[in-house]
Amino acid sequence: MKSSDIICVTNRHLCEGEFREKLVEIAKAHPLAIILREKDMSEEEYRELAGWFLPICRKEGTKLFLHNFYRVAMELRCDGLHLPLPVLEEVMSEFINDQPELLLERLGVSELGASCHSAHDARRAKELGCTYILAGHIFDTDCKKGLPGRGLEFLRKVTEEVDLPVYAIGGIEPENMDEVRSEGAAGACIMSSAMTVKGVEELLTKFIR
Repeated sequence: MKSSDIICVTNRHLCEGEFREKLVEIAKAHPLAIILREKDMSEEEYRELAGWFLPICRKEGTKLFLHNFYRVAMELRCDGLHLPLPVLEEVMSEFINDQPELLLERLGVSELGASCHSAHDARRAKELGCTYILAGHIFDTDCKKGLPGRGLEFLRKVTEEVDLPVYAIGGIEPENMDEVRSEGAAGACIMSSAMTVKGVEELLTKFIR
């Protein structure tokens, strides 16, 4: 079986069934990575959840990227960290005085990503030391009700702007995945479908080229 180019993003508020059971199911399905995006938790709650889930992901050989709580990521020494761009700016100022080449080492992660909504954001994310970016939202999605997707032209501009892996997010389905790849994306992220589907592994196989 070919390796996945899909990152699963969590959202317990969308989860059908017991959330931790869903997390284990996703880890066992072996996506490219999991972003544990539970940003409305307290830091203590998030640390407990991440500390429980990280050994499971390591046992399954699935990368776990923490989100927003960078101090928890530093403490647990996880695989990666994903930050909103404003938070990444704050981390840069706090820890390394504008020396992005030191950021990964200081944070104790091998991969660092940021969410970008323009080509300018993508350039800034690269300047700040990111190893990948998420670009979105691409298509209309219930997660962003009332906000039209930025579209494939936007995605192409972002992929042309930076020589980093770009992962599309927002309304991504197996049916539009070839269009996403054709614009230069390294892969894509799914959230609501991963949280609600009965059978994550089967879902991921539908995205394989």
